[in-house]
Amino acid sequence: MKNYKSFQEFYPFYLSQHRNGVCRTLHFIGTSGVIIFFVAAIVLGRPTLFLACPLIGYGFAWVGHFIFEKNKPATFQAFGWSLRGDFHMFADMLVGKLPFRGELPEVMGG
Repeated sequence: MKNYKSFQEFYPFYLSQHRNGVCRTLHFIGTSGVIIFFVAAIVLGRPTLFLACPLIGYGFAWVGHFIFEKNKPATFQAFGWSLRGDFHMFADMLVGKLPFRGELPEVMGG
């Protein structure tokens, strides 16, 4: 993998690893779960709920990659950029900039 100097440079590669709509949707579900458990841990004062965050987030994402996208998660190559990419893609999907269904066009995925 290329050595990316900025997130703006990395994000097109990240999207290219998430062309499959089912994979993106599973990422969205996993990231939603991470946010819910993170907030619940704080609001309920139950720090053990923080332990569920990586299991939920990566569990859904890795099913998306290994079964539907048929590639290795970008997190294996660039953990920090990939984590940021997860939340950026989540936000893009939430506001309608990225679709939940269908394949991403080549142009969107770098």
